[in-house]
Amino acid sequence: MDIAIPLFDRFTALDAVGPYEVLSRLPGARIHFVAAAPGPKRTETEMLTIVAERSLADLPHPEVVVVPGGFGTRELMHDAEMLGWIRAAHETSRYTTSVCTGSLLLGAAGVLDGLEATTHWLEVDALRDLGAVPVRRRVVEQGKVITAAGVSSGIDMALLLAGRLAGPEIAQAIQLGLEYDPEPPFDSGSEDKAPKEIVELVRASAAQLA
Repeated sequence: MDIAIPLFDRFTALDAVGPYEVLSRLPGARIHFVAAAPGPKRTETEMLTIVAERSLADLPHPEVVVVPGGFGTRELMHDAEMLGWIRAAHETSRYTTSVCTGSLLLGAAGVLDGLEATTHWLEVDALRDLGAVPVRRRVVEQGKVITAAGVSSGIDMALLLAGRLAGPEIAQAIQLGLEYDPEPPFDSGSEDKAPKEIVELVRASAAQLA
């Protein structure tokens, strides 16, 4: 089973690596990091580089697509090659998924037309302009299209996807193997829970990186 994770400069590391850690443990899974051109792609913090060993053209019809987010998605909103690849891959995929602002690329490719979808809380409203019905849930499943909210929710999405692909027992075994049992020291993991000053701090930081 070929699983494609397209990379680009300024992607968010955990958006790609979180689902990779889950899905790479599926029986028969082959994870491929792909890009418009093979080579190193740097994260938005410029502190980590992951090599895309294959081009988009090398893998036109993966069974599963996982589109990560990051500030680099903004530069790809009108990129004919990336959007064309997503559109064509979706036609034959078993599942087309995204993490964080990766859903903006799904929307720009026309994949989310009329579907409920989510993304990072800072960009949820942007989904409406791309034809989707924006919702504030951690993971949204609409047939074979699954979108995840910000960054860490990609692990939740991947576990849901693992259950759909290989059954709940395999998914639970993967979860246990990863010891994914979050107990964060702070209860500020959503806009609704975080103190107002923390929300504004994140908004300001995002504006500087954009």
